[in-house]
Amino acid sequence: MHARRPRVLFVTDLAYLSKGRRYCDEDIFLSSQLREWVDIALCHPLDARALMDDFDAVVVRNSGPVLGYQDAFDAFARHARENGTKVFTQLTGKGDQRGKQYLVDLFADGFPVIPTVDDPRNVSCLPEVDTYLVKPKWGADSIGMRQVDRAELSNLKPGSLIQPRIDFVYEVSFYFIGRAVQYALHAPDPGRRWDLEPYRATAQDEEFAQRFVDWNDIDHGITRVDACRTVDGALLLVELEDLNPYLSLDRLPESERREFVNHTAEAIVALCAQP
Repeated sequence: MHARRPRVLFVTDLAYLSKGRRYCDEDIFLSSQLREWVDIALCHPLDARALMDDFDAVVVRNSGPVLGYQDAFDAFARHARENGTKVFTQLTGKGDQRGKQYLVDLFADGFPVIPTVDDPRNVSCLPEVDTYLVKPKWGADSIGMRQVDRAELSNLKPGSLIQPRIDFVYEVSFYFIGRAVQYALHAPDPGRRWDLEPYRATAQDEEFAQRFVDWNDIDHGITRVDACRTVDGALLLVELEDLNPYLSLDRLPESERREFVNHTAEAIVALCAQP
């Protein structure tokens, strides 16, 4: 008798549209490949709470900004915690799973992140520049972001993120399964964020990204560490995406894409096998 294959609920919004990326293509590809290892069913994030109990694990992938279905996500997360549901990525992240407060806290603790405060009374902690970015703590895909000059900062109310608009050479992203880095991609043109190419990370680069993954303390799931390379050569954290990071798998060579799929499948199967 053959052992029963793990049953996985793959949460995705195939209709979600995002500038510069086709989320649906990535999830169609990834879910089709995972069928080699598990029995898998796709569902919209609004249906996840109703279906999750019939599966061994729930994989949250390109499900779009949680802001679009906050009540449904909160109900899903609450039910998962109360019932010990295995979720990939696990719902204990301290990064984007909890909004952007981590940027304020990490900056205050001396981590190499883009300087960030959430109170205009603290702007003296930031570099003095002509233009600042103001962002909501709960946001995605640059929703609600605006630029202001220094004189306007005094008119802001506490609560929004305030960051200096800094010059950078390029953006780079590091992709992890659990605590292990899988690959890195970068955008050579700062004006084309999603025009990505494979990036040969140095040991120092990987140590930078690893520091944030270790701080976040996630054992199973996928994390993307986004950073920018400043004109003086330093890396600064831009975002720690630990819920449903887009993976840009179409930008990888076939061999690396296959390796990532294999590692993802192995991690999901191992999670399902946990008592």
